[in-house]
Amino acid sequence: MNTCCFKCCGCCGSDSKTYVVGGWAWAWCLISDTKRITLEIMTLQPRCEDVETAEGVAITVTGVAQVKVMTDHDLLAVACEQFLGKSVMEIKAVVLQTLEGHLRSILGTLTVEQIYQDRDQFAKLVREVAAPDVGRMGIEILSFTIKVGNRDWVMLGLWQASFKSIISVC
Repeated sequence: MNTCCFKCCGCCGSDSKTYVVGGWAWAWCLISDTKRITLEIMTLQPRCEDVETAEGVAITVTGVAQVKVMTDHDLLAVACEQFLGKSVMEIKAVVLQTLEGHLRSILGTLTVEQIYQDRDQFAKLVREVAAPDVGRMGIEILSFTIKVGNRDWVMLGLWQASFKSIISVC
């Protein structure tokens, strides 16, 4: 089972917390509180529409990210603090918003050519920038890739960038 069970026992002034990954724990009815958090890999598709590049050209970029809750004890405690009691959809929504924010901010610093021609480097940059933020939530990014959009739209973006540079020279 790919879940972590969190057990909190508030009996007799005790405030003990136990995290059980892939095992079992004894919990007293009415005394112990147990909750679960998923440890499954979650697939996200961050999408940024009509974001201006460094050249002022509006483009749309879609990525695919594989993320999961970290199982290191300290980081698992952080993830439980952030997400315990939330559904998988709620966890995905929080991480998705974070990834989209970083994706959007990086898009604004690159040219259309840099984004299209070196997608692997662009994806690596997004991973490096977003990893510390999602890490503070107890989430790790396993992979992040950029999906290739419609080639016609990419060519239009390259054309617009060239046209804007010609206009600015004149």
